[in-house]
Amino acid sequence: MIFWAFSFVWFKMANEKFLPITIVFFRLVIAVIILTSYLFIKKKFVKIRREDRKLFIMLALFEPFLYFLGESFGLTYVSATVGSVLISTIPVVATIGAWIFLKERLKLINYAGIVLSFIGVLIFIIERNGSLSYNTKGLALLMLAVFSASGYNLTLSRLVGNYGPVFIVNVQNILGVILFLPVFLIFEAGHLGDTALSLKDFIPVIELAVFASCGAFILYAFSVRNLGITRANVFTNFIPVFTAIFSFMILGDKLTARNMMGMTVVIAGLIMSQMNGRPKKTGDTHILTGKTA
Repeated sequence: MIFWAFSFVWFKMANEKFLPITIVFFRLVIAVIILTSYLFIKKKFVKIRREDRKLFIMLALFEPFLYFLGESFGLTYVSATVGSVLISTIPVVATIGAWIFLKERLKLINYAGIVLSFIGVLIFIIERNGSLSYNTKGLALLMLAVFSASGYNLTLSRLVGNYGPVFIVNVQNILGVILFLPVFLIFEAGHLGDTALSLKDFIPVIELAVFASCGAFILYAFSVRNLGITRANVFTNFIPVFTAIFSFMILGDKLTARNMMGMTVVIAGLIMSQMNGRPKKTGDTHILTGKTA
């Protein structure tokens, strides 16, 4: 969770030199190199079944493609703290999606938590006079990321029973590189060539790939196997807390009393939404709920 929280800070740092698509493209390339090497050493490559190929394409379209488009461009308009709070609602939206499409039923406290978490987001982004305190374009882009991640989770639930989590993430990242390559070449490759860069400028991008795209996921998957889905997933609710602290310490973001209150309400709602609400299913179905790539 600390690695994922830092990802919002590292992106803001990388964005000082690189445009959003450039950051995502290089982050995915580095992650693919690392995970492919891991799978090769461990000999964990498997053949993708013909009927699952469309699902993998859908998976990559949702995340990393649409997810990172929404998150990366959204973070250019809002602070790292605001971004992390909105992204932290992914488990809630995924819960709603599971209720609509998978017919999963939850307890009353879970539904109350869903409502409470969105109230917390409103407290965080709406001024006392009723106006939005943050860029609406940024909020819309981040909500695109949230809904894309939810679509990703629904698609993922049809794959985890047949493939390992590291293999799935590696395949989606490979497809993500293919999807982002033409976008990068058309819109941002020229800008990269015109920018004077040093090795130091690449450090935040490398940190995003190594710690967020690879390390955080592997640690989380390991935790799920040892703690169980529900107990491990509750820890994702602390991402906005860590991000707010790191943004305050490193980026100089301000933390107001209203920010703290809104963040507290969001986290309380998220925890309520996860309290023994989901029916027991196979252990891997929700392994990758939330940020994964």
